Amino acid sequence: MNPVSVPFLDLRGINLRHRAAALAAMARVLDSGQALLGEETTAFEHEFAAYCGTAHAVGVGNGFDALQLVLRAWGIGAGDEVIVPSHTFIATWLAVSHVGARPVPVEPDATSGNIDANRVEAAITSRTRAIVAVHLYGRPAPMHELSAIARRHGLKLLEDAAQAHGARLGAQRCGSLGDAAAFSFYPGKNLGALGDGGAVTTHDAALADRVRRLGNYGSRVKYQHELAGVNSRLDELQAAFLRERLRCLDADNAHRRDVAKAYLEGLAGMGGLTLPLADDATRHSAWHLFVVRHHARDALARALADRGIATLVHYPVPVHRQGAYADTSLSALELPRADAWAQQVLSLPMGPTLAPADVGTVVEAVRSACAGLQAA
Repeated sequence: MNPVSVPFLDLRGINLRHRAAALAAMARVLDSGQALLGEETTAFEHEFAAYCGTAHAVGVGNGFDALQLVLRAWGIGAGDEVIVPSHTFIATWLAVSHVGARPVPVEPDATSGNIDANRVEAAITSRTRAIVAVHLYGRPAPMHELSAIARRHGLKLLEDAAQAHGARLGAQRCGSLGDAAAFSFYPGKNLGALGDGGAVTTHDAALADRVRRLGNYGSRVKYQHELAGVNSRLDELQAAFLRERLRCLDADNAHRRDVAKAYLEGLAGMGGLTLPLADDATRHSAWHLFVVRHHARDALARALADRGIATLVHYPVPVHRQGAYADTSLSALELPRADAWAQQVLSLPMGPTLAPADVGTVVEAVRSACAGLQAA
């Protein structure tokens, strides 16, 4: 394996661009003497809600908590079912499991990897309470179709927007398309903090209030606990840093779109390589990841590593085959599309600091590696 010439994501480079802003943000927090539930968090919540186009945003500890807290706020629990994509990060399923409900997986469509809206209604039962729509890789899920299904059946619609900061569906941003949305600010996200962080966005004032109380030990007033809540709060330092990063998000996403466009053009027509679908949703994607598919994915990854190109697999083991669900009926499900995506997906380098020369290096390496695999 050659030394890495193009990293998968240059987090150090991304953060160094914001070094002065990060230090200024830290100084504001230090000077305020407020570590939690202060002015920075309140300001970020207002700014992020306005950015997403919602009436409310509630800062929480991380994206997983954001999912759980919404489900809990809706009263979803034991005996209930929640429809989830079969191809997603395990957090989507675990949030459902942790509130006591049963995740009911629905396979992805053949082109985007997002949940196939045409398969959702067949999965609905008398116990179904909600649908979780994951905007996979930053590409908006089929929200218009899912919204219509949710309305017909009286279900809640929750966006898992952990990869979709700034993505749009038409004129609306992800985060404003369902009854509520859960965001992660994990450092590698398009809008990343310097540690863990998350938020819930919604138009529903009552839901926002309940999520806020549940995340603050069930309390609205100190030492008065109305609900059996948990400790999940976005701290002041992360909120201050996120305020600075939010100002750059649209420009960063525009750079990601330029990288994706160069990949789509440079890799078009490569035998054995399936590229992301280029359509309106692609143009509005946040391009958190650029994911290709190849029947010999592992060999392609090794060939790229030999050429100094770092790649990752999102995600190598389908959720229903994870040990976390080995003792449940979910492990016996036949989900061939989820299995196929897990065997074929490969994420190429992507990020707001990826230089045009690096993109060209990746394109050349992928074309060379694919040609070698075809000739073998």
